Amino acid sequence: MRRSSAIVLASFCLGVCAYAQGFRFSNPSEDDERQAVEQQRKDARIDRQLSTPCRERIRDRKIVVLIGEETNGVIQAPQSNFGRHVDAINSRLRSLGLKTYSAEQIRRQIAQEEIDAYFKNDPDRALSASKRMAAQYVLKGVIATQAFRNTTVNVNQVNVALDFTLTDAAGRTVSSARATHASYAGADVSGMALKLIEERADEVVAQLYSDYCRNAK
Repeated sequence: MRRSSAIVLASFCLGVCAYAQGFRFSNPSEDDERQAVEQQRKDARIDRQLSTPCRERIRDRKIVVLIGEETNGVIQAPQSNFGRHVDAINSRLRSLGLKTYSAEQIRRQIAQEEIDAYFKNDPDRALSASKRMAAQYVLKGVIATQAFRNTTVNVNQVNVALDFTLTDAAGRTVSSARATHASYAGADVSGMALKLIEERADEVVAQLYSDYCRNAK
């Protein structure tokens, strides 16, 4: 009987000690700590870029945002497909006091062949489109999305690269920004791609805004 009691008592002590030890030393993992530090650095960088002084006369100038998607080296840019992508960028630019056109305004005023000219680096047609919109700047975004089945964990995976170039009406580059991200997705691969774009848009817009305010003439 004494032996049984001793065993029970010892087991109880081991359980309590293990719990106490786990509670005492339950610090975040090294990966979590690294991610937290990286997020703090990213937030600080974005705050620093968004604090760039911006002349009021530049704030009043208009920016056209055009989005295309690259597939197998070919860019498709029907703006009807990218309304939500344009809105994700526009909303952030507008919150900073900049002027942009809605996706619907762009579709109404710029012919598709002129939009295609931007992505084919056709300066004459691009200039024509800028004049049509009375826009001083064009922000061209290219989304490269790679979706595939990750056989290791048996889920869909989406890799997204965002390349944005801000040019003035004459085609001179004012800023460029790039962001990449990878994530797992379910069946809705395109929906996840849009979510990733929205998650990284803050970084892209902060870089573009800082360069815009420093470099625009």
